[in-house]
Amino acid sequence: MNNEMIITFGGGKKVNAEYGGFTIHTDQSVRGGGEGSAPEPFALFLASIGTCAGIYVFSFCQNREIPTDGIRIVQSHYPKETGRGIGKIVLTIELPPDFPEKYKEAVINSANLCAVKKHIMDPPEFEVVTMTTEM
Repeated sequence: MNNEMIITFGGGKKVNAEYGGFTIHTDQSVRGGGEGSAPEPFALFLASIGTCAGIYVFSFCQNREIPTDGIRIVQSHYPKETGRGIGKIVLTIELPPDFPEKYKEAVINSANLCAVKKHIMDPPEFEVVTMTTEM
């Protein structure tokens, strides 16, 4: 696994990340001084939570041959009591009426396997350093 992500500046308030053969584009909103041409970095962070849970729910259903049509996850964010930042994230897995009752708790358990959530619950250590390079 490549453990380096290269962050570059794309003009204006655009900041891009190159990782695993992909370029992930970000921008700031017009209100934040950007063009609003791509999601803001924090939106990608939030999306990583729901999409990570989603792949586990999808795989759970796929492994049991349960159709995924009509299944969606609604991710809601609630502020901290201080009003600054997010204090609670709720993932609501919406299931169709014919979803097997015996799997409802298990599908929640599968969403909880999300690696992004696990890293938030047990965060890594962060270190920011500088280095001068020759051009």
